[in-house]
Amino acid sequence: MLGTHSLALFAATVLVVNLTPGVDMMLTIAATLRHGVAGGLAAALGIETGCIVHTLLAAFGLAALLAASASAFAALKWAGAAYLVWLALGMVRAGAAARPATSDGEREGDGPAPVAGNAAALSHVRTWPLFRQGVLTNVLNPKIAIFFLALLPQFIDAGAADKPLAFLFLGAWFVAQSALFLVAFVLLVSPLRRWRASAAWRRGLHWAGAGIFVWLAARLALVEQA
Repeated sequence: MLGTHSLALFAATVLVVNLTPGVDMMLTIAATLRHGVAGGLAAALGIETGCIVHTLLAAFGLAALLAASASAFAALKWAGAAYLVWLALGMVRAGAAARPATSDGEREGDGPAPVAGNAAALSHVRTWPLFRQGVLTNVLNPKIAIFFLALLPQFIDAGAADKPLAFLFLGAWFVAQSALFLVAFVLLVSPLRRWRASAAWRRGLHWAGAGIFVWLAARLALVEQA
């Protein structure tokens, strides 16, 4: 189809990639636990938007620049690592401010729940930053660009008449399948929000998440150009 082959194997490969813990999965978990289904879906949408960017880069050869240029690879790598550390610091601040939940589901000191008329505005305020985080964590990860450049050609026929179109087709498949996975993942994780954790547990979860993001940043910083 469109100069591609072994699509069943490609689908299985994408599933394995989705199941492998990494920055995208951690960001989706954090957004879902802190902001519910809407927050998790906003982060997932941002992640998939980043995948669309990587698909376009691979299709039109721009990702090859990262593979060929050590300086371009390093610049993107360090920008991505710095952004992950910035996210970790945000989780540390959130953990320091964590308060225990009260019996009616509100956190002490947070004030009453917003009225229904303000729901749309509150949703926009909460979801747009999460969408932006999803885009940036994905786009600023050079490993994903190299991954797209290395993975997609393996499923494109050598004699394909239109290789960019084949790249776009496989990239669209990757995005669609990954989006379905993340939506299901958000719905699976969201019930955990019903657990009324103590302030100590909330702080511990935030700080543990921050530690994981710092670890992921260190892994990214140590990546060497292939």
